Amino acid sequence: MRLPASLALSGAVLVGVLTALQARVNGSLGTALDDGFVAAAISFGSGLVILVALSVLLPVGRRGVRTLVVGVRERTIPWWMLAGGAAGAFTVATQGLAVGIIGVSLFTVGIVAGQSLSGLLLDRLGYGPAGVVAVTVPRLIGGALALCAVALSLVGDGVRGIPLWMLLLPFFAGAGIAWQQATNGRLRQRVGTPLTATLVNFAGGSVLLVAAALVHVGIVGAPESYPSEPWLYLGGAIGVVYIFLSAALVTYTGVLLFGLGSVVGQLITAVLLDAIWPSSAGPGILQESLMASVALVGVIVAGAPWRRVRR
Repeated sequence: MRLPASLALSGAVLVGVLTALQARVNGSLGTALDDGFVAAAISFGSGLVILVALSVLLPVGRRGVRTLVVGVRERTIPWWMLAGGAAGAFTVATQGLAVGIIGVSLFTVGIVAGQSLSGLLLDRLGYGPAGVVAVTVPRLIGGALALCAVALSLVGDGVRGIPLWMLLLPFFAGAGIAWQQATNGRLRQRVGTPLTATLVNFAGGSVLLVAAALVHVGIVGAPESYPSEPWLYLGGAIGVVYIFLSAALVTYTGVLLFGLGSVVGQLITAVLLDAIWPSSAGPGILQESLMASVALVGVIVAGAPWRRVRR
């Protein structure tokens, strides 16, 4: 079955919206606990519980797990297809560590830079489930405009006083997200359902994050109390939805175009969230709106069905 390009790109934008929402939720939980590692483990662990339940209850989930087990046993599914959860774990950990301080918008533009550069490279190498995707001039221009949006975030006094590592983490997380989307898309092709690909992602990520949280708690101690607001624990459920959609849709768009579509959703949602709920650092609302507008133009340029005019 083929999806219209417009529908697949709309799904990519929705993934971006959910990614920004998850960043705010996990960042707020990390701030409330004063421990980004424990917040990340809670987020991924709750998502894993949801996916295990769905995989047991739904026939497509049980079928996908059986296909996965056979594929691993017969080595038709290589080990690296099971490693997407590592990038997801790193992304969720950076949300818990950074978003509560620098805000969703500044965090998102770092994600944009990493996704754009990594998406171009992965498409050119043919790593994604769509195979080799031509890096055309419109795609290059779209990626360049996304990077311009990142450059705009660094103008002015918004980033003064923010540690360099906190600015670099989102960039590496963005590069990992592009790789994760491509890897999960390829795994989805092998197992026949994005549900099982998402389950593998959360299982691997949960193991890593729980181990990291235990080490961190052993060093600094456990959080003194846990917040009572239910919405702070929705990060895992949000992650289940957008990683499921990523695995299902990246086949139809390629890694770069999917990443650019999700960037639009991330930036627009990030601007709205930071306007309603400002963070302690980051650019102002006008600068954030300009960043989102430049990124939106980049996606339009990269995704438009350009045709050569016959003479």
